[in-house]
Amino acid sequence: MAVTGAARGIGRATAARLAAQGARVAIGDLEAEMAEAAAAEIGAETIGLPLDVTERRSFEAFVEAVEQRLGPLDVLVNNAGILLMGPFLEEDDAATQREFAVNVMGVVHGMRIALPLMRERGRGQVVNIASGASYVAPPGEASYAATKHAVVGLTDGVRAEIRDSGVELTLVFPGLVNTELAAGSKPTRGMKWLDPDTVAEAVVGAIEKPAPEVFVPRSLSATLKLNKVLPPRARKAMGRLFRLDQFATGASAEERAEYNARIRGS
Repeated sequence: MAVTGAARGIGRATAARLAAQGARVAIGDLEAEMAEAAAAEIGAETIGLPLDVTERRSFEAFVEAVEQRLGPLDVLVNNAGILLMGPFLEEDDAATQREFAVNVMGVVHGMRIALPLMRERGRGQVVNIASGASYVAPPGEASYAATKHAVVGLTDGVRAEIRDSGVELTLVFPGLVNTELAAGSKPTRGMKWLDPDTVAEAVVGAIEKPAPEVFVPRSLSATLKLNKVLPPRARKAMGRLFRLDQFATGASAEERAEYNARIRGS
């Protein structure tokens, strides 16, 4: 099994849960030393490998290394993602391109490399980590929401193309998760911070019993799907009710400075 962007946050928690259940797990991350350190801490048959999901050749090398060291890749969790908050019109092109490169092309590369191997064997699963932002697009995270909408459309389309192949595609929709990605932001009304391990538990559950979609928490499903079918005026009222605008627009620039610098610098 392999998890991308797994040196920290949801990815690391997922790798740890998989390893605890006896799986051989590869942690892939742009920060190779952190990936190796995380693998060493998790122990068991866990390895850390360098991975830049935006580069197809890097992803190919990652999968090749996984299969050489751990055996055939049966599960790939496309978890790597970044979030740059701020007004869309003030966001520079490089930031937007970086967000799409990681959040969308990272998933594209992962599926195009892993799925042919799985389809040839007649089994396997790819889990794509989406977001509550796959259903809504609050101010201050327009580009991020666009990338997560894209992940859903991409996954649904590919699932239809490979039906009856024996390979499963799963989308996971977390709510507000207390990770570095959301540093300095404020929970929306009625929502509580989720621990990364809570999402990891849902991911592992979706691997044990494959399902097309998994929402974390489960109650999030009804809220998001209702918002999707409401007419524009009702969606706007619902957004005001839950104060969706405060998550990103109310985020502390100081608290996000280190994360933003690291993401932009990479």
